Amino acid sequence: MKQTFRAPSKWGDIIFDSLVKGAGILVLLLLGGIILSLIIAAWPSINQFGLAFLWNKEWDVPAQDFGALVPIYGTIMTSVIALLIAVPVSFGIAIFLTELAPNWLKRPLGIAIELLAAIPSIVYGMWGLFVFAPFFANYFQTPMNDIFANIPILNLFFTGPAFGIGILAAGLILSIMIIPYIASVMRDVFEQTPVLMKEAAYGIGCTTWECMRHVVLPYTKKGVIGGIMLGLGRALGETMAVTFIIGNTYQLESLSLFMPGNSITSAIANEFAEAEPGLHTAALMELGLILFVITFVVLACSKLLIARLNKKEGR
Repeated sequence: MKQTFRAPSKWGDIIFDSLVKGAGILVLLLLGGIILSLIIAAWPSINQFGLAFLWNKEWDVPAQDFGALVPIYGTIMTSVIALLIAVPVSFGIAIFLTELAPNWLKRPLGIAIELLAAIPSIVYGMWGLFVFAPFFANYFQTPMNDIFANIPILNLFFTGPAFGIGILAAGLILSIMIIPYIASVMRDVFEQTPVLMKEAAYGIGCTTWECMRHVVLPYTKKGVIGGIMLGLGRALGETMAVTFIIGNTYQLESLSLFMPGNSITSAIANEFAEAEPGLHTAALMELGLILFVITFVVLACSKLLIARLNKKEGR
């Protein structure tokens, strides 16, 4: 009996193509809508203060005088501190899990690290305020004051009142929070390196560090940069933990990292519910717009870095 075959219908491809394009367009529309709504809501503040809003350190609600310098400084400094601590630690964890840890330890340790990411941020904040801050004040800030008191430049950043809370404490808490994200991504991308490439490196006498530096890292650099950017985005957008531990003050009298400060997210979280409609609300919305711009700039810089690395390789 002769069988007849029908040509596959094109409707499936057409529907699938339309759905995929629609999803992409929807993302762009949502992004554009968020940007537009932020600009409209922040327009009274933009119109009132202009670019001076960025470097004005005053935040006086009764006088209706607002500036974003203190929240911007706190956001950038806490995120930079968190990255400086979290990236080396995460790199070490990833190397240990992929190259050095015995098989019986790899899985439980990896699960334990990933579970850190599941802890709510408010728990980190409460732990930081009630447990970490007193320990930090007594056993770190007080000795640092004695050590760096007479050392130029360093005494500007690492001396001050031993409150236990402040910009440095918030950065340390953020570093603990983002380590699971960066370490998990690094571990996963390191495991994607072909085994033959690593065996060849070990076969010619490379040490573990030389193998990681000359084989694994060049092969996985895009994933590593992506993991770091993921952690940075988490640090920039963190709210509750920072609100608990940063101090929530608008004073910028010194560059000391021991002093309390503020961040964009904590300022919005603390004041938005009680802000009166008008210039105060508009200033808070402009802070949100500034945070959006900072995040976009960070993402763009990571893309440019990856593009430069690819260009050096001749791709």
